[in-house]
Amino acid sequence: MSTVPTARGSVPAAELGPTLMHEHIFVLSSELQQNYQLDWDEEERVADAVARLQAAYQRGVRTVVDVTALGQGRFIPRIARIAAQSPVNILVATGVYAYREMPPYFFYQGPGTLFGGPDPMTEMFIRDITEGIGDTGVRAAVIKAAHEDPELSPATEEILRASARAHLATGVPITTHTNSVVGNGNQVLDLLVAEGVDPSRVIIGHSGDTEDVDYLLRLIDGGCYLGMDRFGMDPIASLEQRIAIVAELVRRGHADRMVLSHDTCCFIDYLAADRRPELFPRWEYTHIHDDVIPALRRLGVTDADVHTMLVENPRRIFAGGAASATAPAQGLVTAGPDAP
Repeated sequence: MSTVPTARGSVPAAELGPTLMHEHIFVLSSELQQNYQLDWDEEERVADAVARLQAAYQRGVRTVVDVTALGQGRFIPRIARIAAQSPVNILVATGVYAYREMPPYFFYQGPGTLFGGPDPMTEMFIRDITEGIGDTGVRAAVIKAAHEDPELSPATEEILRASARAHLATGVPITTHTNSVVGNGNQVLDLLVAEGVDPSRVIIGHSGDTEDVDYLLRLIDGGCYLGMDRFGMDPIASLEQRIAIVAELVRRGHADRMVLSHDTCCFIDYLAADRRPELFPRWEYTHIHDDVIPALRRLGVTDADVHTMLVENPRRIFAGGAASATAPAQGLVTAGPDAP
């Protein structure tokens, strides 16, 4: 793509700037919220999201990729409203987020199902990308799929195949949730490549949860990008572990195969609001600029390397281009709440 759709219109891929490649605005249990509005006040949550995105902008973030898919409470009219008030580009996703059970809407329809008919999942993904999500006119810029278990479930396999079909029809990249602790990223990559997907159009998410360098190098050898994208999720892996594995892969010459992010959100109803500061005190859109980049510098990661991971790699992923020489790290804001 020469331009990339955002929640408030298209922008040139070259102008995405420092980009957080795997975030959420809200992660919600939709039916619970519709019936009970658990810890939810619409105006308060929207205002809080705008403020959090403004804080990220002040640190230097210019684009946030909201990978919230069906199954995670995606509601695009709300995201469009937030985007209209925020200086940060918000890119949105299509996809189905499920580990083991296919949502009934897709389970009963499509080839080989009880009711048969055309494949509704692939059709929906393509429509989200080419026409817009629902009647919002907001087009998806990325396809999201998830694989959590040691082995692919039938549901996960079908979602990945539908994601591949939609990718081949539209050219948008595929980003994934994987479990690097059990090392299942290769299963995702192998299936997508077997379906005809160029591996350079795939991000294997949550790769920074592991210290297994050999596993990560096998993924890199497969041609994909690694999502080092859970900075701030300290109960899963500490900051020290996460920066050490990024620095090691940079040392081995792989800055051009990694993207950085937090997998955070402004509000998530999976977690009681009063527990978040206790369990995830640094889980904010600002953590990479405030804490991670300075820590990486101390381990020998250069500003050019950071620019590659935060700016050049996201631009290539969305533009569909191959890796190339890194551009000078001009204009990269790397720390400080008062930065322009």
